[in-house]
Amino acid sequence: MSQPQQTAWREGAARLRAAATTEPGRLRIIGAALAAVLAVFGGVTAWQVSDRASAADAVVTHSQPLSADAASIYRSLADADTTAASGFLAGGQEPKAARDRYDQDIALASELLVKAAANTSGSDTERRQIATLNKQLPVYTGLVDTARANNRQGLPLGGAYLRYASERMRGELLPAASALYEAETGRLGSDYRDAKAWPWAALAAGAVTLGALGWAQRRNYLRTNRVFNHGLLAATAATAVVLLWLVAGHMVARAELDDSDRHGAQSLQVLNEARISSLQARGDENLTLVSRGSVLDPATGDDLYEASFRKDMKKLFGNGSGDAGRAAPAPGTLLDRAGALADGAAGRDPVAKAVTDVGQWLRQHSAARAADVSGDYKKALQMVNGGKDSTGESFDRVDNELQQALSHEQAQFRHSADNGRGALTGLTAGAAVLALLAAAGAVLGIGRRLSEYR
Repeated sequence: MSQPQQTAWREGAARLRAAATTEPGRLRIIGAALAAVLAVFGGVTAWQVSDRASAADAVVTHSQPLSADAASIYRSLADADTTAASGFLAGGQEPKAARDRYDQDIALASELLVKAAANTSGSDTERRQIATLNKQLPVYTGLVDTARANNRQGLPLGGAYLRYASERMRGELLPAASALYEAETGRLGSDYRDAKAWPWAALAAGAVTLGALGWAQRRNYLRTNRVFNHGLLAATAATAVVLLWLVAGHMVARAELDDSDRHGAQSLQVLNEARISSLQARGDENLTLVSRGSVLDPATGDDLYEASFRKDMKKLFGNGSGDAGRAAPAPGTLLDRAGALADGAAGRDPVAKAVTDVGQWLRQHSAARAADVSGDYKKALQMVNGGKDSTGESFDRVDNELQQALSHEQAQFRHSADNGRGALTGLTAGAAVLALLAAAGAVLGIGRRLSEYR
């Protein structure tokens, strides 16, 4: 009766057991195992480094620029609303500079919305906010145009249209722009976390590989009394180089990305919020004069826009009451945080100047508000929109100084983020090549021992 035919798996296992009973067979198994371990180490390292390099690249080229664009959309819309109110207060003949600035803001917001729609990750939140902005922006501009037409004719209805346009901006457009900014900033944070995550699988595979190579060389020494096997020694050296390169490269990348986050991305976020708060405060200041006390806060009975001005200034500086005694912003306010996060004199100086000019703005605003409350509307209007020594002049200085700080921090972000991304350059290919060379060295080293049995 014939023997039952063995499966290929059982036959292979039998041959392996038979080979393991002889030293040459054991050496072949060890050589194959070392080559496999080295291949796994190289593959896992290349995979994890590639993922982190891709995330670091996304920080620099995708998520941070999109976050900055979303902030620019919000800022452009807020500036358009502020500029429309400033132009309205000038009377029927709106200054050309105000009209041009408004048109530039609307054009920039529209252009960035197209860009955001083309580059969005496809999340429901982003698509929904972009759709809201695209739908509501023409409605807002139509209301502003109607307000201007009425204002040119001297009709008081123009003020009502402008207030309604501003309510549409603050109730629909700016919340949608804020949600878009938060979504893009959340994606930036996710890319940062992915880029800075330690490659634990690669590190563990490297440690196992070094341990296996050390065991193989110790076994070789105990059986032959030879201290070194050149092939195994070369494989160990190549593995150690990959492991050290992985640790050092990731540490440098992580440090640079941390720096780009703290002194770049986080600073940019605070500065963007500070600039937006100052824009909204300036818009509230203008709308206070446009409404002439006709819009009240239902909860307190105070002028709604004046209350909103104080709220924005409290967030920006800490005291929107016009108290001039403060030499520095209150702790935790946007300008205080911006100064703490600023990197170097080039980043701190514009923030410090903005602090001084906000203080002056508050003093001027208090005087203008006192004139308005006392019934001297023309004097209040001159103090707010009169050019020299007006609150408008102080606001323009604050806006320019915050823009300078933003430009500096953007450059700092790019420099550190590029360094972090560069620290991983070549590591993916280098790990794969060195792992293959190490595997070849291990096979050759074991082959040298096998040749002694022929």
